[in-house]
Amino acid sequence: MSEKVVRPEMEQEINRQLNILQRGTAEIIPVEELKTKIQRSLETGEPLKAKLGLDPTAPDLHIGHTVVLNKLRQFQELGHVVQLVIGDFTGRVGDPTGKSETRKQLTEEEVANNAKTYTEQLFKILDKKKTEIHFNSSWLSPLTFSDVVTLSASTTVARMLERDDFSKRYKSGQAISIHEFFYPLMQGYDSVALCSDVELGGTDQTFNLLMGRQLQKEYGQAQQVIMTLPLLEGLDGEKKMSKSLGNYIGIAEAPEEIYGKAMSIPDELMVKYYELTTDLPLTEVDRLRAGLKDGSVHPRDAKMGLARALVRMYHGAEAAQGAENRFKTIFQKGALPDQIDEVVVTAGQLVHGKIWVVQLLSNLGLVASNGDARRMIKQGAVKIQQEKVVDDNAQVEVVDQMVVQVGKRKFARVIMK
Repeated sequence: MSEKVVRPEMEQEINRQLNILQRGTAEIIPVEELKTKIQRSLETGEPLKAKLGLDPTAPDLHIGHTVVLNKLRQFQELGHVVQLVIGDFTGRVGDPTGKSETRKQLTEEEVANNAKTYTEQLFKILDKKKTEIHFNSSWLSPLTFSDVVTLSASTTVARMLERDDFSKRYKSGQAISIHEFFYPLMQGYDSVALCSDVELGGTDQTFNLLMGRQLQKEYGQAQQVIMTLPLLEGLDGEKKMSKSLGNYIGIAEAPEEIYGKAMSIPDELMVKYYELTTDLPLTEVDRLRAGLKDGSVHPRDAKMGLARALVRMYHGAEAAQGAENRFKTIFQKGALPDQIDEVVVTAGQLVHGKIWVVQLLSNLGLVASNGDARRMIKQGAVKIQQEKVVDDNAQVEVVDQMVVQVGKRKFARVIMK
C-alpha cells in the first residue's frame, strides 16, 4: 500500500505546532511520534492529552515549576487538553528522585493541605477550561494486592537499578526501601489510567516518564511521548530552584518581592529565565540575547524587563509598574518607600524604653527567627533610621515612627502604643 499523502496545509500546521512545542525542551522521546500524534489530532479533531504529575510535597509553586507549566499552556493554546495529576496517593510515598536516602513519607493530612493551594496557583498560568484535574488516589487506592503484583511484574529489579539515584545508593550500601520502587510504577500507571498522549517533566524525571511509556505498552495502549524540560537554576545561579534552599521566586509572593528577587538573578542566566519562565515571544528573546552579546542592551535594563514581566504575569501590569517604581525609589534613589507597613510596639515589650535588637526584628515580623536576625545583622543588612546595626547584642531605644529595614526589601514603621 502507498503511504498516505499529507496535504501541504496539514503539513504546515503539523510543523508549526511541532516548532512551538520543541521550543525550550531538553528532549522529546521520540520526536517523530509526537509529529504523528499531532497529525492524528488534526485529522480526527481529538485534542492530544498532555499530562503532568504534581506531588504536593510543598504548598506553594515557584517559577521553577512554571517552566513545565508554560509548556502545558502552549499545548492548550494549540487546542490540546492538559491532564494535571495531583499525587495525593504517590505524595504519601515521596519521589526518591535525586535523593541519597529514603524520603520521609507525608501523611494524608499533609498531602491534602498542600494540595489546596495548587489549583489556585496553577490557574495563574493554565486555562481552566482546558485543564483536567485528577487525584491519583482515585485509581491507585482501589487496586488490589493482586493488581499490584501484576503491575510490579511489568519490570525488573535490574531495570529499577538503572536509575542513577537507586544505583548509587545500592553500590554504596545505603538502604533502598521496597516502597520506593513502587513510585515510578505508580507514576507510570497514572498514564495508563488516563491514556495520556504526552507526559512532561524535568530532566530528572526521565526514568519515571519512560516507565509510563513502558506500562502503556504492557497494558496494550498507544505509548505516550516523553517531553523533558530543563531544570531552572535558582537565584544562587548554581543549584536547582528550591524553596528549601531559599533560592526561589514564589509565584504567590508579593509583587515587590518577585521584582526584587528577579533583580538578583545572575546576568548569565537572564536569557534562560526569559525563555523558560516568561510569555515573551521567542523573537523578542532572541533580540535580547543578541543585544546583550553586542552590548546594545544593558544587563540592568534587561533584568528590569524580566522582573517586570514576571510580576505582570502573576499580579498584572499595574502591580508590575508599582513594583518597579518602588524598586527605583529604594535602590536607585536611596530613599525610603512611600508606603511602609506599620507595626504596633507596646510599652510592655520594652525595658526602660529599650529592647534587644534581635527581639525587635522578630516582633516586627522582619525575620523568620532569632538566628535569622543575628545572621542579617552580621551581614550588615539591618538598618534603624537608615543607620546600620553592627552589634547583634545591642539594646535599641524605641521611638514612635522609627523605621527599621532588613535587607533590601523589608521595612517596618514602629507605632508606639
